Amino acid sequence: MFVTQIVSAITDCHADPGELSAPQAHRAMQIHLQCSVELCRVRRRARQTLVEARRMVLDERAEP
Repeated sequence: MFVTQIVSAITDCHADPGELSAPQAHRAMQIHLQCSVELCRVRRRARQTLVEARRMVLDERAEP
């Protein structure tokens, strides 16, 4: 996948970007800072990736 494809895959809140590396997930979280994980599929996938990579720890009150 080329860089332009990766960037375009993480800009649309309604499209699941698929598997992300930890650095890609971090960038996606920055791009979608104002989005909620309930509404934004990119932010949801990025959060999942970072939690699985043990780069993010969710508050116990957070939804899975």
